[in-house]
Amino acid sequence: MITTILEWFGALGTIAAAALIASDLGRRVTGWAFVLFTIVSVAWIAAGMLGNNTPIALQNVAMFFVNGWGVWQYLLNPKKKREIERAEALEKKAHEDVENGDA
Repeated sequence: MITTILEWFGALGTIAAAALIASDLGRRVTGWAFVLFTIVSVAWIAAGMLGNNTPIALQNVAMFFVNGWGVWQYLLNPKKKREIERAEALEKKAHEDVENGDA
């Protein structure tokens, strides 16, 4: 029962995180998608271990670290945070220019 719940959470969480990244809603949203991917990796590790599915568990141990690196890159790295803030300001200005017919 718990394995099935973990698997469904993992599947739906993976879909949601991938959709957030594919939606290209900005670096901050992408960072939160990596947070979700990291949480989902833990669920997949637990489901794999409980269900004797070692390949899924091992794959998600690796994905946990890859996704954790994504969290660092998009949300926690001080240099990247400054770059994100500047990029978002430029993006907002560009969006306004396009909306106003200035670009």
